[in-house]
Amino acid sequence: MKRIAILGSTGSIGQNALEIVRNLPDKFKVTALSANSNAALLLKQIREFRPSYVCIGDVASAERLRGLLGKTRLLTGKDGFLEIVAKPEIEEVLIAISGSAALEPLLEAIKNNKQIALANKEALVMAGSIIMEATRRKKVKLIPIDSEQSAIWQCVEGKDKEKIRQIYLTASGGPFRNISAKAMRNVSVEMVLNHPRWKMGKKVTVDSATLMNKGLELIEAMFLFDVSLDKIRILIHPQAIIHSMVEFIDGIILAQLSITDMRIPIQYALTYPERLHNALHSVDFCSLKKLDFEKPDCKRFPCLELAYAAAKKMGTAPCVLNAANEVSVEEFLKGKIKFYSIPKVIEKVLSKHINKEKPTLEDIREIDSWARRKADEVINRCN
Repeated sequence: MKRIAILGSTGSIGQNALEIVRNLPDKFKVTALSANSNAALLLKQIREFRPSYVCIGDVASAERLRGLLGKTRLLTGKDGFLEIVAKPEIEEVLIAISGSAALEPLLEAIKNNKQIALANKEALVMAGSIIMEATRRKKVKLIPIDSEQSAIWQCVEGKDKEKIRQIYLTASGGPFRNISAKAMRNVSVEMVLNHPRWKMGKKVTVDSATLMNKGLELIEAMFLFDVSLDKIRILIHPQAIIHSMVEFIDGIILAQLSITDMRIPIQYALTYPERLHNALHSVDFCSLKKLDFEKPDCKRFPCLELAYAAAKKMGTAPCVLNAANEVSVEEFLKGKIKFYSIPKVIEKVLSKHINKEKPTLEDIREIDSWARRKADEVINRCN
């Protein structure tokens, strides 16, 4: 029985992971859970799975749990997350924390030789070279959970990366694939959060609508699979059946296909190297009328163009891209800026940045803070 920790257990990925545990009770023991502030749902999860440890990031929310946890030990704040991933009894850590907050727990999990199921792309975008060097040094297995990265990982696993000709990173296109740039100027938060294919957290859903999600995945894939930018091609695939493809130098293309359900890549990341039964339905090929592919429109979706530019520069540029995007998305969700302002804020912050080609972890922390301050300044000036 594998002992696991789920960081971000009250989010979409975390809840799906716990459903997999319910369906495979003889395979997993939930040793630790964590959340940022959703104390009510976290308490329900604690009572069902009885973990040894639980961490909640928000101190005020943690106070609601005191005296209600029985034998479960309560940890709080950033130090609590780091303490959990260092516990010797935990074998695998599923990291489903949103945004840059995942960076420190991820590095600590690597330091402590945990197998990692990673559902966060921002940490790799910020500090991919540092993270991947740490996994190589510690010989840690890092298994991606995002459906696209999981698909690529399954296609290239055990293969010589020098034999890869092209990686095809697919995207559904989000809710605004077929509307004009002019129409996108008036979209509301509710419209943005209405994704046609996937049920995700708010931040990821906004990123999907701007196509920044695909830009972040582009940079993430460069680090995960140690390939150059010219070997990755983004394809809009609205049916979201082919989750990504890899073409090799002999012209053979391997693809991973499945229904649009995150429980599939989550289960594989948790059960690897085994493939275990699940009760989800399969792709009905006879009902598929067609599988469409098209090029992304960087003019209508400038966030993707900004991501390409950061990917070409590398160094600290992806960190700035990510930080400015996180701030912009948060302010959009609060109603403080318009949807079309998200790329404008990011572009202005990037234009003020002096790139550092080989940053240290301390450089990354400083640049991340700088970019957030600059994004706030840009937004405040516009308002």
